[in-house]
Amino acid sequence: MVRPTSDGEGAYDAAVAFSTKLLNDGEQVVLDLRPHLICLVPSGGAFVAAVIITLIRYALLDLTGFANTLVTWVFVFAVVATGLWFAFEWIKWFTTEFVLTTDRIITSEGFIAKKGMEIPLDRVNTVIFNQTVFERIVGAGDLGIESAGEQGSQHLTDIRKPDVVKNEIYRQIEANENRKFDRIRSGPVTGPGGGAGSLDPTQVQGAGLSIPQQIDQLAELHQRGVLSDAEFQRKKAELLDRM
Repeated sequence: MVRPTSDGEGAYDAAVAFSTKLLNDGEQVVLDLRPHLICLVPSGGAFVAAVIITLIRYALLDLTGFANTLVTWVFVFAVVATGLWFAFEWIKWFTTEFVLTTDRIITSEGFIAKKGMEIPLDRVNTVIFNQTVFERIVGAGDLGIESAGEQGSQHLTDIRKPDVVKNEIYRQIEANENRKFDRIRSGPVTGPGGGAGSLDPTQVQGAGLSIPQQIDQLAELHQRGVLSDAEFQRKKAELLDRM
């Protein structure tokens, strides 16, 4: 499933099916992707070259005896080895997923033994992409994600249209933060013992509060871990712009 971006252009033209059973309540898949086929070029090119050279050898070279046997085994080994390499890379491509949801970034790789990572969107600090001239022509590239998690930085290779994916990640980060902030602001006002009248320190009520008071409430939420550093700075800047 590939959701078109805001400019009407889908980020990819190929996708895999991420199981909806793995989604949290209210979470939706935005991008569900395999790597760019450029990752198969080295192994596929080597296999095709080995087959072509083998065919040329039998068409042009007329060897006999030990020399013929030796050359035959060399070419057979080259074809088999490059064929196995291509098969391995294809399986790796087929079993690799890059998934962007409304809440997190998920990558997984492997068929029998699997490995992967998950990065909540509220922990993503910076997303950068890199493309060589050739990668820009074919629409591929690398994506770097710096986060506040334990691993800190993730480098993803052979991403289709990494600039489009980067922009989509930022859009989802903004939407995710806005939803979280709206839920906090729309929470009930409770007083001591559950009665009405005073503001719960874990909730922000924009109505009736001045901008400095709202910033104070944001700071308290940030200290309690309800808001991340990025969320706090972004919402603080939005409030300051209104002054």
